[in-house]
Amino acid sequence: MKYVIIGNSAAGIGAVQGIRELDKDGDITMISDENYHTYSRPLISYWLKGDVTEEGMKYRPNEFYTENKVNALLGKKVVSIDKKNKTVLMDDASVTEYDKLLIATGSDPFVPQLEGLDKVKNKFTFMKMDDVRAVRERLSKNSKVLIIGAGLIGLKAAEAMVRFTNNITVIDLSERILPAVLNEEASHIMKHHIETTGVRFVLGTTVKEFSENTATLTNGDSIDLDILILAVGVRPNTELIDAIGGKVDRGIVTDDTQAVKGLSDIYAAGDCTKSHDITSNTDKMIAILPNAFMQGNVAGKNMAGGVAHYTNAFPMNAAGFFGLHIITAGSYSGEEHTTISESGYKNLFIADNKLKGFILMGDMINNAGIYTSLVREQTPLNEVDLALLLEKPALMAFPAEYRKEKLGGQR
Repeated sequence: MKYVIIGNSAAGIGAVQGIRELDKDGDITMISDENYHTYSRPLISYWLKGDVTEEGMKYRPNEFYTENKVNALLGKKVVSIDKKNKTVLMDDASVTEYDKLLIATGSDPFVPQLEGLDKVKNKFTFMKMDDVRAVRERLSKNSKVLIIGAGLIGLKAAEAMVRFTNNITVIDLSERILPAVLNEEASHIMKHHIETTGVRFVLGTTVKEFSENTATLTNGDSIDLDILILAVGVRPNTELIDAIGGKVDRGIVTDDTQAVKGLSDIYAAGDCTKSHDITSNTDKMIAILPNAFMQGNVAGKNMAGGVAHYTNAFPMNAAGFFGLHIITAGSYSGEEHTTISESGYKNLFIADNKLKGFILMGDMINNAGIYTSLVREQTPLNEVDLALLLEKPALMAFPAEYRKEKLGGQR
């Protein structure tokens, strides 16, 4: 059996492990347009800060490829798929055959069409190791940094660069920061916290036009800059599948075995795909590392002849900004239960007798795994001590039989 995996991040690694659970000897070829051993992309900002080494960023040990008999073709880009002859063509004109193919191409930064953007010399995205290396080469204590985008990527970039310069401005068309992750109340708390570090926010506006070292905003203000970080959003890499007639709806559409709808022997996993969110009962992009790994693992098992299904996807984020940590999960709909303290914030969303989502911040993140389990398993809340869970997540909120089955028999 010849397996080909396009992509070398979480989904691809999950697929290798899934394949090897069932097929110890089949040929696995992994192709990546990056020249790096598999690494954890969320750690690039920590590398820039100096909190982690390049070795520490590796998603799997150095021996991973050899131990799993993986032929890793790094620094090569797949340009097309021949589904009839079951081959992939790379940018160096080489061709690789497959019996089963996985698309784990992830996503790329969205670069908006802004007037004068081509005039800005030092402009970067912030999603890959090469991006952050280029930023590091140009950062100095006198750098004036402008970040477009107050989402997770933009704020992690700001956090990393504060070590080098105290002149950082973040702008966003939204009226609040982290609009896709936090509600208005939690966003306000986080914004105030970050502003105490010297980072400046300009919200509800965007860039009208650039000159080489100035951004003129739609609200009439102007901002001087030496370095521009574009963190507006991402676009799934779906072109390979779109070109051969696979179903694409923003992301690649698969069934719950991760097989691409409309194609044979081709699977997809990770940030390039759509997932079914069990908390909102909708299909959406869920671009998070755990989701990518689990999708890849399910795909790998099915590619190797097993039977596996991925049926419990939901959005989840865990991040820290300047020492203030957040954990969020699920959808923010239903009856809200909010707790605020001097050092924490908690908001739970309950509907249909189930925990649909939550926002935890500061000291409220302790034991978040219990809330996460309730969301993942969509446990009926009449089976637990809801009053206790609302106050503080604890094992004692669960019936004894549940604790014995799910939590290792703790009583």
